[in-house]
Amino acid sequence: MTTSRPVSDATAPDGANPLEHKGRTKNLVAGTVGHFVEWYDWYIYGLLAAVFSSQIFPSHSQFASLIAAFLTYAIGFVVRPLSGIIISPIADRYGRRRIMALGISGMALGALIIGLTPPYASVGILAPIMFVVARILQGISAGSEGQSAIAYLVEHAPAKRRGLFGSFTNLASGLATLAATGAAAIVTSAFDPDALASYGWRFPFIFGGIIGVIGLIMRARSDESPEFEASATVDQKSAPKKLLELLRNHPKAIIQTAALSAPAVAYYTWATFLPTYANLTSGRDLSSTLVGSVIGLVLLVIIVPVTGYVSDRLGRRKIFPIIGAIGMIVLFYPLLLLLNVPGFGTYIIVAASGWVVLGIWQAVYPTIQAELFPAAVRVSGIGFAHQLVIAIFGGTAPLIAAAFVGSGHPMLVAVYMIVIVAVCLVVYFTLPETGSRNPQKTVSVTDSITVIDGAAGIADTTAESNSTKR
Repeated sequence: MTTSRPVSDATAPDGANPLEHKGRTKNLVAGTVGHFVEWYDWYIYGLLAAVFSSQIFPSHSQFASLIAAFLTYAIGFVVRPLSGIIISPIADRYGRRRIMALGISGMALGALIIGLTPPYASVGILAPIMFVVARILQGISAGSEGQSAIAYLVEHAPAKRRGLFGSFTNLASGLATLAATGAAAIVTSAFDPDALASYGWRFPFIFGGIIGVIGLIMRARSDESPEFEASATVDQKSAPKKLLELLRNHPKAIIQTAALSAPAVAYYTWATFLPTYANLTSGRDLSSTLVGSVIGLVLLVIIVPVTGYVSDRLGRRKIFPIIGAIGMIVLFYPLLLLLNVPGFGTYIIVAASGWVVLGIWQAVYPTIQAELFPAAVRVSGIGFAHQLVIAIFGGTAPLIAAAFVGSGHPMLVAVYMIVIVAVCLVVYFTLPETGSRNPQKTVSVTDSITVIDGAAGIADTTAESNSTKR
């Protein structure tokens, strides 16, 4: 017998919450550490592109080699939405944990290929081809990672801690960026220019591949999301049908999710191109700018969980996305202009200020995205919108920034970021606020608890009910 209960009364027959799950700490660590490994391997490429570009993509000028390296970097972003669209419904049908384990394997393998590829002078065209293959592997991996990890962590969270748990995905991303930037700073400082260009840049990639094995082991030993397991009990549609259901019933949520992800254009610019930007526009030493970015990133990894924690008390859907977006719009232009002022302290101020406003945005958008979709299509919904937007705006951010600088118009980098964030800000005012005073037992208000022969499960409400609740 199947009956439906109100979300606020989501208890099993024995009085226990049917979504509670043992081993929460183990699963939290597995999701967070795995996410860290994924993004460390992703970011290190952008940070060291200026170093290895002439070795793998030799050309007539430094800018031409750099553009070729960033074009190859962008290939991973082109693959990401295809991977997200294809793999995300599989995660909704067969589970988040399996996809997360598979994804980290591809990312680690890609990092090892990059770290071990001989230079162009030794193997010719095979060198850039191997880089392209590695970036395709990493694109497939990243295309399935973000949304799966978001759903996994938020679904494991206690009802009153979803903002905090959701922020751990971007805490992991911030720590990965910090670690990648620190690794880049170490090798650029430890090796002379010739040794760095010859082999020194390879060590961070090889390290990334090795720690990927650790993440894989942890994920293989983790537990599946309890909310997914409950949803799968009552919704056994095929992956293609889940994608069709998503597109038919949740178009508004897809647009809102895309707007929440689009400021990644600023994140990727700050994370992978700001040190190179400062080096090219003001002549700053690359190793010193990397050290300055590390200092700024420390603020990010503090702000993200703190903001996530606060969002569980003040609400998150309108307050923090709007504050973060306004901060980006107001600060980006003067911050890049300030780089014309010499001094290491100036660079730290620029990097840290950008990471503060980016941290406010980063802390809350994963949880908001998870709350916009019911469990049966949650990974599909986040993946479809997030990965498409990341490919368009995130993957091309360093490439476009390099083109602006190369053409003699470096401040257009700031203008480009501001315009995109301003459009997103308009959408943020349409976000509903579930608040935290009456936390849902299920992540989304569009899910209801269903009892099937005495067992608790989650079933999607109808599309009409979805629209009514929103």
